[in-house]
Amino acid sequence: MKGNNVVQQKSYDFALRIIKVYKYLLHQKKELVLSKQILRSGTSIGANVEEAIGSQSGKDFIAKLSIAYKEARETHYWIRLMRDSDYLKPDKAQILLNDCEELLRIIGSIVKTMKDRK
Repeated sequence: MKGNNVVQQKSYDFALRIIKVYKYLLHQKKELVLSKQILRSGTSIGANVEEAIGSQSGKDFIAKLSIAYKEARETHYWIRLMRDSDYLKPDKAQILLNDCEELLRIIGSIVKTMKDRK
């Protein structure tokens, strides 16, 4: 995985949207605890993708992308929780959920392919 690629760009764009959600939750909803959770996990996806790109070995690559996958699963949970507790409007949450699910499919596919090659 070298240079710019789909998962790198999508995870970066997703992180930017998560930062905007965090700001909204913090300033408009005055929510402090859950908003930090979604900020941490939602931005961690892209950070782990970047680490995977700079990995030293195939094993390290798989490990970092596996962490990105886990962070995406966690982010999916926080989005659903915020939607169902009325912190996020259902239509806005659904857009985030769709993007998160796309990242899960892409990252999951890459991890599976790399594991199958070993």
